[in-house]
Amino acid sequence: MRIATYNVNSITARLPRLLAWLESSGTDVVCIQETKCSAEQFPHEQLRELGYEAAVNATGRWNGVALLSKVGLEDVVTGLPGGPDYEGVQEPRAISATCGGVRVWSVYVPNGREVEHDHYGYKLEWFRSLAAAVAEDAAGPRPFAVLGDFNVAPTDEDVYDPAVFAGLTHVTPAERAALEALRAAGLSDVFPRALKYDRPYTFWDYRMLAFPKNKGMRIDLVYGNEPFTKAVTDAYVDREERKGKGASDHAPVVVDLDLDR
Repeated sequence: MRIATYNVNSITARLPRLLAWLESSGTDVVCIQETKCSAEQFPHEQLRELGYEAAVNATGRWNGVALLSKVGLEDVVTGLPGGPDYEGVQEPRAISATCGGVRVWSVYVPNGREVEHDHYGYKLEWFRSLAAAVAEDAAGPRPFAVLGDFNVAPTDEDVYDPAVFAGLTHVTPAERAALEALRAAGLSDVFPRALKYDRPYTFWDYRMLAFPKNKGMRIDLVYGNEPFTKAVTDAYVDREERKGKGASDHAPVVVDLDLDR
């Protein structure tokens, strides 16, 4: 089974590229983030033509997550159980389902904006709710993984220059401690290989020629439990999909599994 996580930065703007990538990549399950559309606008028909069922948690212009599967889509849970609200609503940032015997979550963790901003506190609270919500599956016997845009670089080696990020979100001790608490629920970081250069960055800003200069961050992560990680045969960042006109500012992270190992 091939599973991927991909922040598409607007599924409507990126749809032709996404469909072409799905056809060429042979991916069975895709965790999508930042759909930037309503559930009604989601391109179910075009995806169905490629053999994908879709489960969607999306409400409009911002945020939004989805799961695409060619191997079944069962026991769908929309949203983060027990998760916090922001400005009176639970934002569409999580969805989970069982796909071909593997339980997967697609998550789009809040950005946090600035360390002093209310959104930063919301981000940390969201992480605590996520750790609590996944604890049972993480400790269970079934292959299980949380995939998505975590908006945190786990270590200083996961950003091109730590000095550039000093005092900013995505690298603070509190955010990294939140990741550690999530791992402590029984999950491990499935570290992908880079297709170019020595670090598998997954995000490059559109500005200042960040991508050609490889000024990136590794913030799109795959956290799997022991049955999941034991089945991993390969993991890589598909950097090629970040190239060219109309690309997302993120690249897909792809994981291959042999569930019979």
